[in-house]
Amino acid sequence: MSTTPPVLAAELAQAWADIQRYHPELPDLAAPESLIGESSSACGAELSFERLLHEAVHGIAAARGIRDTSRAGRYHNRRFLAIAEEMGLDHPEEPHPSSGFSLVALNPEARRRYRPTAERLERALRAHTAATATDTARSFRGPAARHGSSGGGVRVKAVCDCGRNVRVVPSVLAQAPIMCGGCGKPFRIPEAVAAVG
Repeated sequence: MSTTPPVLAAELAQAWADIQRYHPELPDLAAPESLIGESSSACGAELSFERLLHEAVHGIAAARGIRDTSRAGRYHNRRFLAIAEEMGLDHPEEPHPSSGFSLVALNPEARRRYRPTAERLERALRAHTAATATDTARSFRGPAARHGSSGGGVRVKAVCDCGRNVRVVPSVLAQAPIMCGGCGKPFRIPEAVAAVG
């Protein structure tokens, strides 16, 4: 198995398609590579099948026109939880004070249903991590490594025409457009930010 990001992106897209088989209203994943190296304290620290299913909950909420978060996307409300439960994710009884019901986990039925998908994605993620973590004293990783980043580069704000924004590494955005689920237009890095970088 190749360990290049495009191959991992293909594995992510396949896992997303597997979720769509059970939840056909889930929109297509516009840019699977945008999930590589991303982290969010509200959504989980690392990419995994469980995290992908969490993101799919947001996709279904967007398709249904449901506002499933507040506080700039950090607090996951009961509408998020209701869709998460439909998709096979459980949450402890009480919401987290700052992130709400974001810390969901696969229930036993979903774990069985998605086992082959989760195992395939986990293998791809391990291979990708191994390929990108070969750090020796003689290898230069650039400014991201010196500044304590995960190594994916410095993230900047990209915006779409409806005003939504995401934090993204410019090189990831250069690989392929990341499409907004709200307005359907691509996110772009404003010229003022691009000129500084």
